[in-house]
Amino acid sequence: MNMKDRAKNFLELVQIALSAIQELDVNQVKNKLDNNENFLLIDVREESEWAQSRISGSIYLGKGIIERDIESIEPNKNREIVLYCQGGYRSALAAESLQRMGYTNAISMRGGFGEWVNIFPE
Repeated sequence: MNMKDRAKNFLELVQIALSAIQELDVNQVKNKLDNNENFLLIDVREESEWAQSRISGSIYLGKGIIERDIESIEPNKNREIVLYCQGGYRSALAAESLQRMGYTNAISMRGGFGEWVNIFPE
């Protein structure tokens, strides 16, 4: 399988996830933070991306470990959890996975950190 086919398969998975989850745009997430709303903001990017820069107030729980560790971080499956990655794809997949685990308010941030830093440069 070549890289183009892999990317196509990945994007198909993302489209399926997007059809099953809720998304918020970066402005909606920023408003939640500014209003001190009670939600968990999780960065699901790679640890090296997290170390470089992140949204203030977020915690790191990478895409590769989130299913394993989420229940110890947040046992309340009704709590609102907003997930973000660099572009909104990995976070959509992670939100879908958390929903399958019973987390009813797992939401992906559309546009990801890439859009966040374009709109809210620090």
